Amino acid sequence: MLMFWKQKLVFLSVPKTGTTAYEAALAPYASMSVQNPPELKHAPLYRYNRFFRPMFEKVGGEEIETLAVVREPVSWLGSWYRYRKRPFLSGRPNSTENVTFDEFVQAYCRGDAPAFARVGSQAKFLEPRPNGVQISHLFQYETPARLIDFLEQRLEVKLDLDRANVSPQMELDLTSDTRRKLERKFSADFTLWECSATAG
Repeated sequence: MLMFWKQKLVFLSVPKTGTTAYEAALAPYASMSVQNPPELKHAPLYRYNRFFRPMFEKVGGEEIETLAVVREPVSWLGSWYRYRKRPFLSGRPNSTENVTFDEFVQAYCRGDAPAFARVGSQAKFLEPRPNGVQISHLFQYETPARLIDFLEQRLEVKLDLDRANVSPQMELDLTSDTRRKLERKFSADFTLWECSATAG
């Protein structure tokens, strides 16, 4: 999570949406950069609303805008799957070394998902709060140019991004049945991603 005090902007870090590269490029310009622990680095909107927002608004007296990036849901799950397939997780409950991507997504769709398929939800991460707090600016992972233009204008900086924390490439196939189940059970995630195409 990055906070830009002068510009009244907070960049929330949705996992697996390429925010590590933005954080590396923008940290020198940020008033506050939260890198650890992961629970705060990847603070969802409800945690930001509960802990960070009251502090910022009490000190500054102004509303802080929020920004986030979302990724096409199947691609997002694919990134989680590839990440958890890495050798350093071998033998651990959250490793995907012995399951196919289709099995991973089927497990993700279960109400009692096993450890390797517990990765949360982008829609839940950014769910508007009862007090009206919601994401002010939403961008798609797949169209970084819009986000870069926004950040360069808002922060008055020139961005030079390097890819960071990239999961290894591999084929990711889903059966039509699994795809339909995912779209049905996580329709809010697909809607959020589709809406982000015109947000900003």
